[in-house]
Amino acid sequence: MQLVKTHRDNLLRPLQIVSGIVERRHTLPILANILIRKDGERVSFLSTDIEVQITTHAQVGSGEEISATTVAARKLLDILRALPEGDDVSLSLANKRMTVQSGRSRFALQTLAAEEFPTVAQAEHYNTTLTLPQKTLKHLFNMVHFSMAQQDIRYYLNGLLLVVDGTNVIAVATDGHRLAFCQVQTDQEFARQEVIIPRKTIIELQRLLEESDEPVQIDIAANQVRLAFADIELISKLVEGKFPDYTRVIPKNYKNDFTIDRERLLRSLQRAAIMTSDKFKGVRCIISPGSMKISSTNADQEEAVEELEIDYGGDSIDIGFNVSYLLDVLNNLKCDNVNIGLGDANSSALITVPDNADFRYVVMPMRI
Repeated sequence: MQLVKTHRDNLLRPLQIVSGIVERRHTLPILANILIRKDGERVSFLSTDIEVQITTHAQVGSGEEISATTVAARKLLDILRALPEGDDVSLSLANKRMTVQSGRSRFALQTLAAEEFPTVAQAEHYNTTLTLPQKTLKHLFNMVHFSMAQQDIRYYLNGLLLVVDGTNVIAVATDGHRLAFCQVQTDQEFARQEVIIPRKTIIELQRLLEESDEPVQIDIAANQVRLAFADIELISKLVEGKFPDYTRVIPKNYKNDFTIDRERLLRSLQRAAIMTSDKFKGVRCIISPGSMKISSTNADQEEAVEELEIDYGGDSIDIGFNVSYLLDVLNNLKCDNVNIGLGDANSSALITVPDNADFRYVVMPMRI
């Protein structure tokens, strides 16, 4: 029975959308597969790793029959990528095998029964629904994602805190050493709700969201979030746990602060980072009236020193930082200048964008 007959590119796009979350190795072999459901011309593609589920569809079906099967996601995707652009492709099903045919190329793949494929159960009730343009949500995630923890024992840090409060939508991420905060205002009104979206879901959304004004509908339940945009639906479990109170972490009323060209500071830190070691990424910053001196050393007694002129008249401060944490935020920002606020050598630094209260980045000092 023929399932699909279409141009290669029409089939490649939905497969690329759903294949990102498919694990190469899994305790359940069927999770290496994608579920393909055909109902007339409409064909849906679904993948899951039990925590996250992505569904998309395309009008590529052949014939009026209804059928469903599962097939290895990576193999099918690799085959389609390897076929010439613009060629026609057909998928057909017979004797528990899927045949992929294009021109004189033919591939036979094993299938597993669609009934055995474990899909994520949708929440019965969503407490909050909001709508944002794709580019706004992508911007929100981009501004904080680099501060998410990776495989931290404090599992609630391995994700991003999404807060809806009044007319604000807020994203916060921290790994315990630095914290990024970004907010956007909407014309919608919400009761306050906080959820932690897993790291894997955020990374997948950054890949899927586009720089467009097309809307994303976000439905939030007690233990699940669902995002629908374009022809994609993504459902994800939420991380249970209590996220740290970010309002207490963000410093207020620092009297020592200065504004500096972001690109100039970035280049200086990149050069100083060359002399740090993989284990110890510390740089020393000596800030005094009119000057910022950045230095680094390593176990071989090698040294880098960078001096920058700054418009600063506050206290002299000698402070150390993990240079990676500074490079992450400076690489991610697109503004011309950044503002750096400091308390003393033992207090966190606050990095903000001039004339923009919607973004804040806090980085703890380290002993040098």
